[in-house]
Amino acid sequence: MKRYTQITDASRPASDVSPWKSAGTLDLACVGYGLIVVAAVLVSYVLGVFEWLPYDPEHISFGLLNAPPGSAGHLLGTDFLGRDILSRLIVATQAYFLPGLVAIAISLVAGTALGALAGYRGGGVEVLATYFNNLVDSFPRLVLILLVIAVFRVDIYYIMIIVGVTGVPVVASLVAGKIAFLRQKHFIEAAHVLGLPAHVIVLKHILWYHCAPLLVIRATIGMGEVILIETSLSYLGFGVQEPTPSWGNMVQAGANYFFQGKFWPSTAPALAILFTILGFHLLGDGLNGILEDRSGK
Repeated sequence: MKRYTQITDASRPASDVSPWKSAGTLDLACVGYGLIVVAAVLVSYVLGVFEWLPYDPEHISFGLLNAPPGSAGHLLGTDFLGRDILSRLIVATQAYFLPGLVAIAISLVAGTALGALAGYRGGGVEVLATYFNNLVDSFPRLVLILLVIAVFRVDIYYIMIIVGVTGVPVVASLVAGKIAFLRQKHFIEAAHVLGLPAHVIVLKHILWYHCAPLLVIRATIGMGEVILIETSLSYLGFGVQEPTPSWGNMVQAGANYFFQGKFWPSTAPALAILFTILGFHLLGDGLNGILEDRSGK
């Protein structure tokens, strides 16, 4: 009896050369910067959870209101209540980290399932998936979030559930498109001919071998979107509320003193938002250049 082992090798990129060895300098630089940002976010989150901070982020010092950076040991200065800005920046990562993971998990799991069903089964399932994607995409994400906040007065976790649901169509389209690409190469038909069960084809040879890099890239870009949404809502007063720190409400509070020459209370969190979102997006872009562009060849 013949044994067919070619399907595992055929489901992977043809070249044995590691994509990291053949990656361009720019892609590696983007990934390196992105990994530094991810590490900084993780370290900040751990420091905030265990309260390993330079100062108590809630401690008010009336003698150091809007103190400039370096005053009395405050590396980034203090805010309008004399609270240490660096400590509050570190703690503020908690405002988006776990809620952001919830949103990304929802969009990846639901989007992957929907895209796999639509791409693999086709027919009526694909039509229903298309209708669902069009329905979700027809509502502007920020408008939908503000509507939910106005009606239900929900907290940040419920908001991120909405963000996750609205991110499902993007993931579903990516997965369905990848499966359509594999069908053009007769990969799925060949797997059926070799007698592989449907769940093995979908879970292992499609999702694991071909869609895993795609989903990782989407997760990194999705985290950048989550940070932008959370900080925007907090800036507008709809997200995390004082005295709980968020980069968004820190920018909003410091903006009242910006034109008085006290720029650091709003500049420090604004730069944190900029460099963090940039890091996640560059990480996704670099991984896309190294993994996806090469695997599509």
